[in-house]
Amino acid sequence: QVQLVESGGDLVQAGGSLRLSCAASGFSFRTYTMSWYRQGPGKERELVATIAAVVPGQIRYHNSVRGRFTISRDNARNMLYLQMNSLNPDDTAEYYCAVRIPPARCWGQGTQVTVHA
Repeated sequence: QVQLVESGGDLVQAGGSLRLSCAASGFSFRTYTMSWYRQGPGKERELVATIAAVVPGQIRYHNSVRGRFTISRDNARNMLYLQMNSLNPDDTAEYYCAVRIPPARCWGQGTQVTVHA
């Protein structure tokens, strides 16, 4: 059974930093591309960052976070991370860890990030 458990969300001031973590279990973590998504208030869920299975591998970012956020993974510990710097109020959202294991995309329960000016 696939399990994704996010942690690290918090209330932070604009300009601050947070590191999100996602503990994965129930599947062969090292063989799957992993992603972070977010859903802000009144907005649709959007892809924030993606990292390929093999490190170093292909990494992609949403334009709005490129240069501020860094996605990484530790295949030995089945962990996914998102380092978020220079946070601004537009980054306020529920952040989700996700993996696509066909035919489904599996999600964690989310962790809330709130950035106040």
